[in-house]
Amino acid sequence: MSVDAGAGRLRTEADEPGWEVDPDDEWGVAVIATVGRQLKLRREASGMRAAEFGESVGYGEDLVYKIEGGKRIPRQEYLDRADEVLGAGGLISATWEDVKRVRYPKKVRELGQLEAKAVELQLYDPLNIHGLLQTPEYARGLLLMRRPAYTEDEVERFISARVARKAVFERDPVPELSFVLEEWTLRRPLGGRSVLRRQLERLLEAGQLRNVELQVMPMDREEHAGLAGGIEVLKFADGSAVGRSPVVVGGRPVSEPKQLRILELRYGIIRAQALTPRESAAFIEQLLGET
Repeated sequence: MSVDAGAGRLRTEADEPGWEVDPDDEWGVAVIATVGRQLKLRREASGMRAAEFGESVGYGEDLVYKIEGGKRIPRQEYLDRADEVLGAGGLISATWEDVKRVRYPKKVRELGQLEAKAVELQLYDPLNIHGLLQTPEYARGLLLMRRPAYTEDEVERFISARVARKAVFERDPVPELSFVLEEWTLRRPLGGRSVLRRQLERLLEAGQLRNVELQVMPMDREEHAGLAGGIEVLKFADGSAVGRSPVVVGGRPVSEPKQLRILELRYGIIRAQALTPRESAAFIEQLLGET
């Protein structure tokens, strides 16, 4: 139940920040509005006022109205409790299947959808270990360092989104994945040394997969083609591709052959300048021993 057990009070917006609907997310707005309308109709059909219903499910009247009005994303526990209180026989709880598809930010969902369709991914992040490779603990450490700070709920949503994207490793057939990592991102103990150790172990595990090539760019390289920013190139079964980099059209996704050729050229040079996959695995094992 969503009642604050310690204080014996109902949850309000102050307790659950970060679950607002993005007005620019048309699909998300439509889904949450539909679920909210269903909740309102069932509540009214039961003869319960919003305040009475809110007390039953453990939420303040303000949040009940906002969820029913499609302004807030309901949590799974809210839907389950509402199903119980209204005797919906599982129909309200079942709406979580729709809600959970839009609870992540629109940009994250769109990226995940592209990754789910790609047959080849070429990925270089000069600032952090790439999100597809991050452990939940490492991702949390990064998100908690953001300024201005994310709320705890926002942190949890972003972590859940990153974990969901890792389904790309479990697809059948699996896509070809190529990562180039910067040495300094493997040395800095963000979140603590125990978090870094588990992250390095995760990289070694990923590097052993037959469809994954993981390379490290050492700090002692005198030439580096990736100083301008990260690169993402996703290729699809129909021969099309999409790429993105902060130095190409302001970081917007591109699919024009000319722009893609620039990104693939840069990525190819970066890979050539980095350690080989075998050398990279040995290097990460060395770092793990030193951590």
